[in-house]
This record gives sequence, structure tokens and C-alpha cells, in this order.
Amino acid sequence: MLAFASTLELRLSTAKTPRTRIDADQYRWVRLYDDSSPLYTVDYEQTVLGYDRDGATFDMILRFGGNGGHCNRHRHVTTTSVLVIEGEQHLTDLLPGGETRQKVRRAGEHHLTTGDVHPHMERGGDDGALIFYSHHCPDGRMYELLDDDLNVVHVVTLDEMIESWESA
Repeated sequence: MLAFASTLELRLSTAKTPRTRIDADQYRWVRLYDDSSPLYTVDYEQTVLGYDRDGATFDMILRFGGNGGHCNRHRHVTTTSVLVIEGEQHLTDLLPGGETRQKVRRAGEHHLTTGDVHPHMERGGDDGALIFYSHHCPDGRMYELLDDDLNVVHVVTLDEMIESWESA
């Protein structure tokens, strides 16, 4: 095996990949909606692609409409891989002292976090978004939910996400 690996030549590919679109209708979607905060409305759908309790992984897609609906204010506490499949992901990092930092990720862009320092708000762009998330959570924790004053009100776990999906 080492002899093979030592003679392997790596080259950057210039081949064009045909554009493909994900068929979102093949999945079962669950809508999450909450307008109890005066600062933002939670409004998105999620589907679970798969999970492995023993491997501590959870893969899902969030679907945002173009209506400005967010997912819950949160902070990732585990390694999470994010890929924008369609549309744009708009993020607002919530910094100390009330400051914010805006980010936009477009279709095809990937991000890997080993845990967020700051909580953030997240929504789709004007045309919505489909965003893939792969969570790797060896201690079972996925992310913290925060209230309007940025206090942690709940830690979402792998088991909780699995149970919630299976009972939906």
C-alpha cells in the first residue's frame, strides 16, 4: 500500500461537473415555527438524512423560505460541517457588547466549525436556501439555544434530535 501511495500523482482537476439540483420533494420535511420572540420569527423546515448514535453523527438539511424566517438563536458546541446546497445562508454573529457581524454563504460554499465562539442567527436569503449540516458530537451535545438576552436556555443533544425526528 505504501509503494502505491508513494507513486500516486495528484493533480487539480479542470473538468466541469454538470449542474445538478437536489430533489427536495423526496424527503419528509417537518416545519418549525415560533413567533414568540419580538426580535425574530423561527420559520424553517428540516429533514434528517441519517444518524448514527454509536458514531455520534447526525446529518440533516434545513430549508428556509425567502420570508426571513430564522432557525433558533444558537451556538454550535461540536464539530459541524455546513454546505449550502441552494440559495444563500445569511448569518448574524452575536458579539459581546451587542455588536453583530454579518456573513453570507452562497450555494456551493462549505464551512467547518469545531464549535462556535459566539452565538448566531441564521436564515435563508431572499430566495430561501437548502443547507446541509453534518454534526459530529462525541459527548452527545449539538448546540445551545439562547434567549433574547443571550442566556443558554437549553442544550440540544443527539438523542433529543433523534427522538424528536422519530416521533414527528
